[in-house]
Amino acid sequence: MLTVDIVSDFVCPWCFIGTRRLAAALAEVRRDQPDFACRKRWRPFFLNPDTPPAGEPYLPFLERKFGGRAAVEGIFERVRQAGQASGVTFAFENIPLRVNTLQAHRLLHWAQRNGDAEALVERLFVGNFHRGENLGDTAVLRRIAEECGYPGAEVAAYLAADVDRQTVLDREQEVHAMGINMVPTFIVGGREVIVGAEDPSILAAAMRPA
Repeated sequence: MLTVDIVSDFVCPWCFIGTRRLAAALAEVRRDQPDFACRKRWRPFFLNPDTPPAGEPYLPFLERKFGGRAAVEGIFERVRQAGQASGVTFAFENIPLRVNTLQAHRLLHWAQRNGDAEALVERLFVGNFHRGENLGDTAVLRRIAEECGYPGAEVAAYLAADVDRQTVLDREQEVHAMGINMVPTFIVGGREVIVGAEDPSILAAAMRPA
């Protein structure tokens, strides 16, 4: 079975698009190789590592970062167009906070120990980019986990205990040590590194030899 590591963050719109492009790449490979097996493994990355634990207002942060409202709206429009081509819609107007994603990455770390976490990944992206949910809020994360079939009380206890916090931080530093500083980044078979939400054909070409 081929392992594809996906380095991403839930506040990165291109990472959301990247999940769709990877799915399209897998479908392309399976048209030729129906028995092709792939395991997706999600690795943490903090797009904005200086985000306060409670978050901060979203639009003012972007305006400071990119030089004003017009520049931000231009970025939103480019992302919307790219997302539309991959079947992803964005509702940036619904996002009130630039959220700290450490707790969300901890939840994903826990979920991956218990099996396939792809549904949770999808729901976290939807929570941020469609619904404007605060992915730094443990009560919100518990509800999202329950929607994905995980036991809410167990999730709440895990997040409250701060278990694996340092493990997640260390794993995020590991990807930087590998020279990865942009997301999404795909590591195919532990060898080939593809940076960015590339066209599905590029991802498929990397997976076929493996």
